[in-house]
Amino acid sequence: MYTRLALRHSPLSGVTSDGTCGSLQRVTTTEAIRLLEKFRAGSVGRDEVLRAFQAAPVADLGFAQVDTHRALRKGFPEVIFGSGKTPAQVLKIALRLLAGEQRLLVTRIAPEHARVLRRKLKKAVHHELARCVTIERRPLPKRPGTIAVVCAGTSDLPVAEEAAVTAEIMGNRVERIADVGVAGIHRLFAHLETVQRANVVIVVAGMEGALPSVVAGLVSRPVIAVPTSIGYGASFGGLAALLAMLNSCGSGVTVVNIDNGFGAGYAASQINALAQK
Repeated sequence: MYTRLALRHSPLSGVTSDGTCGSLQRVTTTEAIRLLEKFRAGSVGRDEVLRAFQAAPVADLGFAQVDTHRALRKGFPEVIFGSGKTPAQVLKIALRLLAGEQRLLVTRIAPEHARVLRRKLKKAVHHELARCVTIERRPLPKRPGTIAVVCAGTSDLPVAEEAAVTAEIMGNRVERIADVGVAGIHRLFAHLETVQRANVVIVVAGMEGALPSVVAGLVSRPVIAVPTSIGYGASFGGLAALLAMLNSCGSGVTVVNIDNGFGAGYAASQINALAQK
């Protein structure tokens, strides 16, 4: 009830109680900047500014509560996790977010999700290997620094690509380095200059998960380790790699969850953004 009332009376959210766009202005990042500039110029009052930012930033779709202010707080709109949702649900959430945003990321989708999104949204791009769909009406400008995504084996590529696609749509330049696992570590050395030049290094590995420790010993940058579920029986679906990475003797290694390329790409983007300040 609180959410519905807050949305109904929000002066600038542009969202009605049924989750559709109203006639009033939405507080996106751009509109927030404009509103603050108007306040500084004296053309709007303090109370109006406070009401705009205090309004519940939620669009109620019945099956989903869409966060319409995520970009204002995080710098990027709410990301849709497609697994477990029907294509119709994913489409409806996407349309609601795109009512006020210039870009969108949908992760962990099946081919049927991609078909529905591409049929309804002309700018939808299906990244088949990454199991993602991106929509960019106006791409973010690329930051000057790079993020290196280092993948141990070809079987780990879906998770590595999820990280790369996530980082790219968030405004980062990504360098991809594939199939350089510890079974042939000399393959990594051929790309060492690229890895050492990056502001952040994402290292994706399954099996025994040793590659992040090796990379961390060679670079002075933050390393984000991503264990994958690739491996034989005793790898326990990625648990062995996860534990190995958590126990890494390499300095500066941060570990995300098993197969969580998205989380690694998102964190790397935030770190890279700080490097530009």
